[in-house]
Amino acid sequence: MTVKVRIPVPLQRLTKGKEEVDGEPGTIISLVNSLDKKYPGLAERISEGGKLRRFVNVYVNEEDVRFMNNEETEVKDGDEISIVPAIAGGG
Repeated sequence: MTVKVRIPVPLQRLTKGKEEVDGEPGTIISLVNSLDKKYPGLAERISEGGKLRRFVNVYVNEEDVRFMNNEETEVKDGDEISIVPAIAGGG
């Protein structure tokens, strides 16, 4: 089995338009790095120096990894990962 990773619209140009891609189990940061091998440029938009960027929210099965083990959160076969860029604005 694999890990399902939902890709936000702004990053779909890197995944050739795919909304969802398959990844390998492990930690969040190892998943990001392995996806970068398939989709170059993805990791630099999600992480920096082995840490998740603060304006990118990552969820494992709808749980925010910031309340788990951040980039060291383990993911296993069948997990669903969502990458959600933070949105700012208002008036």
